[in-house]
Amino acid sequence: MKIMRNQVQLIGNIGIDPEITNFESGAKKVRFTLATNERYVDKEGNKHDKTFWHNIHAWGPTANYIAKSGKKGTQLAITGKLITRKYLSKKGVSKSFTSIEVKNAVALS
Repeated sequence: MKIMRNQVQLIGNIGIDPEITNFESGAKKVRFTLATNERYVDKEGNKHDKTFWHNIHAWGPTANYIAKSGKKGTQLAITGKLITRKYLSKKGVSKSFTSIEVKNAVALS
């Protein structure tokens, strides 16, 4: 049986300045959105661009790097994994939220 990997690789632009959270334990977390773009051609031959927004977070040294190197508009290459969290809404409805936990990041601009 093959082992499947949960791995995501994206290159995109930071959509908002990273939000930094420092914990009493000394840990650091950053959260931000990353925009990726896709170009496609429709049936009539017209070109279209579509933007996809991704919720991103990182911990530790990767969070430090992004906090120092990244701001809104910075082009960033990331490698990480998908994380899905389930929660109850205020109305008691079960919901889920998917984000990407970054393990490696490189600022390209």
